[in-house]
Amino acid sequence: MAQRRSKSNRGPAAAAENREALLAAARSLFRAHGYDVPLSKIAREAGVGQGVLYRHFPTRLELAFAVFEKNYARYERLARESAPDAFFTLWDEIVRNVIEETAFIDMAIEARRTRDDYDAIERLMEILRPPLQRAIVADLLAPDVTADEVVMAIRMAYGIVRTAGGFTDAADLRRTVLRAFPRLAHG
Repeated sequence: MAQRRSKSNRGPAAAAENREALLAAARSLFRAHGYDVPLSKIAREAGVGQGVLYRHFPTRLELAFAVFEKNYARYERLARESAPDAFFTLWDEIVRNVIEETAFIDMAIEARRTRDDYDAIERLMEILRPPLQRAIVADLLAPDVTADEVVMAIRMAYGIVRTAGGFTDAADLRRTVLRAFPRLAHG
């Protein structure tokens, strides 16, 4: 009878690898099953035990923050682009995330309920303001469109996804939101 060789415990040497495996598994499972996916499923998918998950991320919220920090980093990169229409690239990316990663918004909602220091909305508005201003200066948007209105439109997109379902394409949802909020239409 062949003996199964178990993986050796590499301990601290595997910490960075385990963390990345947990983040990849969480992103995939949050996308597929939503924010409330069992943490045990994330640990299994990453190939680690739940203890390893909790050593890296003591709470679901901390895990979600780490997963979705990549979204904010991408938003910041897109916002730094100097093209006058960079706002619309950023807008499309945010809408795509709202559709594909409702867990991102679910995490934000939980954080607002449970953490006094949570500042994601202000952080998002700070990211949005420079490309929004460039689009206004280039006469691509009405001169009085504000970051608050853009965030309201993002909330509308989330509400549409959560209540209507059936949106699988970011362009379809973007068009739907733009019909409801024409001030964000390009051109």
